[in-house]
Amino acid sequence: MTATPDRSDIVALIDKAMAAGARQAAACAELGLNARTLQRWTGPEGAICDDRRPFAEHPEPAGKLSDVERDRIVAICSTPEFASLPPSQIVPRLADQGIWIASESSFYRVLRERGQNHRRGRARPATRRKPPTSFEAKAPCQVWSWDITWLPGPIAGAFFYLYLIVDIFSRKIVGWEVHDRETADFAAQVLERAVWAEKCLTGPLVLHADNGSPMKGATMKATMERLGVIASFSRPRVSNDNPFSEALFRTCKYTPNWPDRGFKTIDAARTWVQGFVLWYNLDHRHSALRFVTPDQRHRGEDCALLASRHQVYVLARAARPERWSGPTRNWQPTASVWLNPERPNAGCGGHGSDGALTQEAGGGGPVAGPAKRAA
Repeated sequence: MTATPDRSDIVALIDKAMAAGARQAAACAELGLNARTLQRWTGPEGAICDDRRPFAEHPEPAGKLSDVERDRIVAICSTPEFASLPPSQIVPRLADQGIWIASESSFYRVLRERGQNHRRGRARPATRRKPPTSFEAKAPCQVWSWDITWLPGPIAGAFFYLYLIVDIFSRKIVGWEVHDRETADFAAQVLERAVWAEKCLTGPLVLHADNGSPMKGATMKATMERLGVIASFSRPRVSNDNPFSEALFRTCKYTPNWPDRGFKTIDAARTWVQGFVLWYNLDHRHSALRFVTPDQRHRGEDCALLASRHQVYVLARAARPERWSGPTRNWQPTASVWLNPERPNAGCGGHGSDGALTQEAGGGGPVAGPAKRAA
């Protein structure tokens, strides 16, 4: 690199040669310099421009803090009066005493350089929590999600509790019960009955839930270990980690026949939920499943049904082509569904109607059994 003083000497030599009648290109070539470089060195009025390259040697800024001032900043911030205060509090207090050393940003910079820019005070620093593990369901009974929601009772402040387990691949409700309280014992009963009803005792099964006490109770953990179920939990106070159950509860509570005045008895609540489950599994066309019912998806009938729909659209387009400006509607079944996919490498196909991300075939990380963890 050519320092600024050396540049001035070189430019002066070239100017002297040009004044004696030499051409600029020849004078530059004699010094091993490109004419474009000389152009870059000199400004519009012939002044020498500073070297703006990152590794160039630059003169020290006029307002740079001296070592004595830096030591003074560190000493002041270490005194008992200011030891627990940030620079944003220290600088104004010094100004009230008629003292000004440097700006707040300079205080922060010096403390950071000396390794003293730490949290001051008794407040605990914010922690970055590890995101939940990603799982991919490529068939029914591989990844389930469950949660508990309140059902309004006969009076204000009284509730019944709906335990609900949904298969994220088919969106089928595979287990449910209504009880008068939240306990790990009831949760374990719902899970055990669902596993036996779906005949998935021998296959690896992931059960995702939030961090409530019934989800992590001793009875629930023992039942999951006995059934060979893998536990997966949301991050604390992050409802988005359990989107399938949250979306299902919204569908449940926004149906037209939802009782606005609550349920008079627990038996009335159970009767209503039973009707909702039958409607949801057998009659509800789910938008995330290309508008087939969860039961059709669960039994593997969606592929034939969607192929039949596609054929109807192909025939309709052949009969009236003037009504079609592009391809027919996409009736290809979704190959797999992700639970909490990793955002950078998820490669997801889109958002389902329940807010959960779905992924088409061909993406994902290494296979680890039926449920594939994201790489």
